[in-house]
Amino acid sequence: MLRTLACAAVSTTLLLAVWPATASEDEKDAAEIVEKARITLQRLTRNKDVGPNLRRFIGKVQAVMIFPNLIKGAFLFGGEGGSGVLLGRNRDGSWSYPAFYTMASLSFGLQIGGQTAEAILLLRTDGALLSVLSNQMKLGADASVAAGPIGAGIDGATTTNVGADIFSYSLSQGLFAGASLEGAVIARRNDWNRAFYASDATPRSIILDRAHANPAADELRERLARF
Repeated sequence: MLRTLACAAVSTTLLLAVWPATASEDEKDAAEIVEKARITLQRLTRNKDVGPNLRRFIGKVQAVMIFPNLIKGAFLFGGEGGSGVLLGRNRDGSWSYPAFYTMASLSFGLQIGGQTAEAILLLRTDGALLSVLSNQMKLGADASVAAGPIGAGIDGATTTNVGADIFSYSLSQGLFAGASLEGAVIARRNDWNRAFYASDATPRSIILDRAHANPAADELRERLARF
């Protein structure tokens, strides 16, 4: 019964991500996420614990996903969800314009509490990027995910899974226990992609084809290029 209710909760989260809204509302919401993603990038890269390795790896990965506001809540079964952006790195060190995504996940067990988190996912392989460019990707199934190394370089990393497709870095506030990005589903936000760019915008055309642009995302792209 709990599993059925929890699955319904994830379905609701994903449905809300594509619930009809006016184009102007969608564009405003998308622009707000871009600005929050810039702030999250700045906050995490300056953090004394995760910042050094995060800055080090950003310039070597295939793509970056930034989720500035992941909300977790639980009582016996838990859920996590939020919207974010995906940017691909060009060979010259520049970055694509962002495509918009939503994340939803479930966890089970003895959990009480709530938490708001900011997360950055570093997509280290072509396979991870291609997976997320498909209709949706499940972390741990379509691509392996591990907590990103912290400390004095890769030799002193706290994670043993240095071959993971995706490294995750996060900051959180509040009280929570038991949740993980393992098993989270990441799906595209077609409504925001179209509102922010054009009616034919897709993650692939934004990230790989570089067919769309919006100056509202230039500051985020420039900050990424510094690394």
